[in-house]
Amino acid sequence: MVKTFAVIGDPIEHSLSPSIHNAAFKALNLDCTYIAYRIPRGELKEGIESLRQIKISGFNVTIPHKIEMMQYLDEASAECKVIGATNTVSNDNGKFTGYNTDMDGFLEPIKKRNIGISGESVLVLGSGGAARAIVAGFVKEGAKKITISNRTLQKAQDLAEFASDLGAEADSITLQNVDVSKYKFVINATSVGLKNEPSPISTNAINANHVVYDIIYMPMNTDLIQQSKKNSATIIYGYEMLLGQAALAFQIWHKVQAPYEAMKKVLLGGF
Repeated sequence: MVKTFAVIGDPIEHSLSPSIHNAAFKALNLDCTYIAYRIPRGELKEGIESLRQIKISGFNVTIPHKIEMMQYLDEASAECKVIGATNTVSNDNGKFTGYNTDMDGFLEPIKKRNIGISGESVLVLGSGGAARAIVAGFVKEGAKKITISNRTLQKAQDLAEFASDLGAEADSITLQNVDVSKYKFVINATSVGLKNEPSPISTNAINANHVVYDIIYMPMNTDLIQQSKKNSATIIYGYEMLLGQAALAFQIWHKVQAPYEAMKKVLLGGF
């Protein structure tokens, strides 16, 4: 009996998750398959019903459904409840349990580089489900100050309030008013860059003291990354978070260590 897994979102055709997970199944000889399933905004309820009907074994959740998906879970992990967003769901005999592997998947490449977070200030661009997980991760690791910047100020304010509730010093500003010189970490959690658009903020003041992390993984070198590289910043790529969260999701579903190198190889081959 082949087990089926999926990633749901909209748009979804650019997703590299099927390649990554199918490579992992092959590496470990698992009788499983992983597909991309487009569920348009506003149709999540019907989409989840159809996943229940085909007895999906588990699925990942991406833009724009990470927050709304919380309503359709039977149970949620502790991180999931704190963050208020889910990106990984397992189906145990019809019971949908939500997890959030975005937070630790995001933190992993920072830790791999031995970059300290405690006491540092952070600028997060964006305020969706991924941004919530990122903020929760920074608070967990002891960041001193978190500033949220977003096109819609109200959404930035909501996320800053979320960070304050978790115990961080937090504020919000519009994208036009960003002064990067105040921060060590600059994180892009918006979708600006997916279509090769210019960076959402000016990169003129970025220098060797900055850590610039763009969670967009396709294209690998967004405008923000390219400009920050020229200015000698430490760069963390979106594909590293993608791999980190995928490996954790794999472990939740299969209860075994993910074949990280096999997943990385196919992912980098996809560029």
